[in-house]
Amino acid sequence: MSSKKEVQENKTTVTTSSSPSQQLQEQNHLVSRSLDETRDNIRRSIDESRSQIPRYTHAVSDYQEQTIQAAREIADNYVESQKQIINSFQSVLNPYVENVNEIATNWTTLLSPRKVSEVYANMVSNFANNVITATRVTNNMIFGNMEAFKTSLQQAKDSSKEFSRIGVNAAKTFEQTTRDKIITQE
Repeated sequence: MSSKKEVQENKTTVTTSSSPSQQLQEQNHLVSRSLDETRDNIRRSIDESRSQIPRYTHAVSDYQEQTIQAAREIADNYVESQKQIINSFQSVLNPYVENVNEIATNWTTLLSPRKVSEVYANMVSNFANNVITATRVTNNMIFGNMEAFKTSLQQAKDSSKEFSRIGVNAAKTFEQTTRDKIITQE
């Protein structure tokens, strides 16, 4: 049984004893095999990355769900506290409003506890709607950036193909020029 070093020495011996045409073929074969292995390694890495997509998608989904739930809880807590505040003010304000009502009947509609509570409830509702809208805008910005990133990746992929094509064309041109030069020198 021969060692790895002996096998490599045998290959070297075969290579040096073969014709230049065979050596060129062997070199081309080794380069091609090396590039194929590189491509396979890259594909494996990409497949491993692709397998992580569901985990990332799940994490983004969980984050959005938590954000929405937190916004809902914040709005609910805020509305509930405002209800309690309004009820407290109403119980305190009722006697004063009744006194004012006796003095100036025209101002009753403006200062009635019902009207004050309606105005305050509208303010609270607008605040909650603004929080929800801000969350929606933030999510839209995140998705917009994700789309932009996806487009950038596609453009990078297309550019990479073009650069590879340019490299191959340059190598072919170099090969043809070299052959033409060799033929003219003979």
